[in-house]
Amino acid sequence: MIEFVRGVTVVNPVLPQLNAAKAMPADTQVLVIGLTGDGDAPRLVGLPVEVGKAYAKRFGAELATTLVELKASTKVGSTTVVPLGAGLRVVAVGLGKDGEATPGVLRRAAGAGARAAVGLGEGVRLAVALPTEEPEQLKAVAEGSVLGQYAWPISAKAEERTAPRITLLTPRADKATKDALTAVGAITWAQLVARDWVNLPANLLYPETFAAEAKELFAGSKVSVEVLDDKQLAAKGYGGLTAVGGGSSHTPRLVRLSYAPRGATAHLALVGKGITFDSGGLNLKPGDSMYTMKCDMGGAAAVFAAVRAIADLGLKVKVTAYGCLAENLPSDTAYRPSDVLTIYGGTTVENYNTDAEGRLVMADGLARSNEDNPDLVVDVATLTGAAMVALGGKIYGVFSDSDEVADRLLGAAETAGEDAWRLPMGDWSAEPLESKVADLRSGGQRMGGASVAASFLRRFVDEGTDWGHLDIAGVGFNEGAPSGEVPAGGTGVGVRTLVELARSMQS
Repeated sequence: MIEFVRGVTVVNPVLPQLNAAKAMPADTQVLVIGLTGDGDAPRLVGLPVEVGKAYAKRFGAELATTLVELKASTKVGSTTVVPLGAGLRVVAVGLGKDGEATPGVLRRAAGAGARAAVGLGEGVRLAVALPTEEPEQLKAVAEGSVLGQYAWPISAKAEERTAPRITLLTPRADKATKDALTAVGAITWAQLVARDWVNLPANLLYPETFAAEAKELFAGSKVSVEVLDDKQLAAKGYGGLTAVGGGSSHTPRLVRLSYAPRGATAHLALVGKGITFDSGGLNLKPGDSMYTMKCDMGGAAAVFAAVRAIADLGLKVKVTAYGCLAENLPSDTAYRPSDVLTIYGGTTVENYNTDAEGRLVMADGLARSNEDNPDLVVDVATLTGAAMVALGGKIYGVFSDSDEVADRLLGAAETAGEDAWRLPMGDWSAEPLESKVADLRSGGQRMGGASVAASFLRRFVDEGTDWGHLDIAGVGFNEGAPSGEVPAGGTGVGVRTLVELARSMQS
C-alpha cells in the first residue's frame, strides 16, 4: 500500500469496533441522542433513563431544559454538546421537528453526531442511542456512525480523530443484529477505502500505483486481479487509454477484477473511470478548475471498493470489473483535438476535446467487457460538468435506455441511502455523435452534455446487453463542509449502490 514518509498507510482505514448493546457501556465517553420537536419544547430521543436521572441530580434541571437554554436546534444533523460529568458528554443531534425516524434522517443524524463526537477528543468511545427498532433503521444508524466519524488521515490532527469503538444502544442486540453490523462493517470499510483513494494527491496515486493498490486490496481474497500496462494496452488495441494517457510519464493501466462464487448464475460487469489527474490535456482547464481533479478517478475507486465488499459479503453473483486508469496531461506526446482513435474492438472515434477524456478510456473498458458476456453492464464515472449543472453536488445521475435497468439502479440507490435521479437519453442525444471522418465523434456538445456522453458510452456495449451509467460528477468529491455522513473531500459515493445492485442480482 502507498505510504507517506511518516509511515502512515493511507488506504487501510481503521474500521471502528461496531457493537450492539441494550445498555450503555460503563466506559462510554460520548453518547449521541436524538432531539426532535420545536426549540421551546424539544423531545429527547434515546436518552437512557439512568443518564437522564444522573444529569438532573447533578445539575438540578432536566437535560431538555438545558438544551432549550442552549438554543439547541432540531434541524436534521445539527448538534449540541452537553457535559454530564464523570467524563461523559452528550451530543444531541437534530432529527427534525416531526421526528420522522426514516433511514435517511437517521443516517444523516448518526453521521453528524459521530463527527461531533470524534471532534471532542482523541479516540473517544462512542455510544449511539437513536431509533433502531426496524432493521433498516439499525443499518442506517450503523452506517452513518461509521461514515460520519471518518476524517482524511493526512494531517497531524486527523489521525487521532476516529472512534475505536461505536456501540449502538438498541433493543435488537441479538445475533441477527450482530450479523447485520458485520455486513455494515464490510460495506462501510470499503467506502472508507474509496474515500482515501479519492483524497490521495495525484503525485502519489497515479495509474501504476493505483493498479498496485488494487492488487493489494484483493490480496488473499476470492477476487483475481489482472493488470495490463501501457505496452500491453497498445499491443491489444486499447486506443482510448493509450491516447489519453500518452501525454504523461505515468503511463496508463487497465485493471480487470474477477469474482466468480460457486453457484452464481447472474453476471454483473462494472466499469470505472480512473483518471488519476485531469488537467484537460491540450484543452487545458482553467487553474481553479484543475485543483480538485485528483478526484477524477472516483468511479474506479467505487468499483474496486464495491467488488471488495461484494466478495467479503459472499454475495452469490459473478462480477467482472474494469478500472480504466490514466493521467491526462499536455505534452508533445499528448493526443489532440481532431485525432481519430481506434477503441478496443475496432470502433473509430474522432476526438473533439481532450478534456472529454473520460468517455474514451471508459469506451475501452466497456468494449472489453462485451467479451465477458455479462447480463448487465454498469459504468461509474465523474464524467460531465453537465451532470453537476443539472443535479448539483448532492445527487448523481442515472442513465439507461432500459426502464427496467434504470428502475433497478434507482432502487439499489434508494436501498443504499444514496441520492440518485434518472436523466434522459434518446435519439436526440445520439445525433451529436455523428462524424464525417470516423464511426463516432467525442465531445464538443455543450447542451445536454451528460446525455450525449451517456449515449456515447452506450455505443460500446453490445446491443441486447442491459446497460446503465452512473454520472457521479460533483457528488464524488465534496468541496464544501461536511454534512451528515458525508465528509469534506472524497465521498466514496456509488460503493453502497453497487453492493445493493449486486445483492439484488443474487441467485
